[in-house]
Amino acid sequence: MCPMEKIAACEISFTPIGSSGYLNHIEKVLDIIKVTDLEYSIGILSTTIRGSKKEILNLINSIYNELDDICDFTMDIKISNICGCKN
Repeated sequence: MCPMEKIAACEISFTPIGSSGYLNHIEKVLDIIKVTDLEYSIGILSTTIRGSKKEILNLINSIYNELDDICDFTMDIKISNICGCKN
């Protein structure tokens, strides 16, 4: 059975560019993710996140806005609308 609100999954790989403090920037991104109510799993090369589409898109926006003035970066983002359950 699916939850009332459809669950989305997202994989984010954040890469600071040309930054000597790149580990601090990555930690900042992880801190932003950790304070959400989203389910997440931190991996070696990326972090997988599950939750509502709205919450995930808000998270991506927050990461972008909070790191935009701090460093140059790329974010590789994969988003899926499949929650693993069928109607």
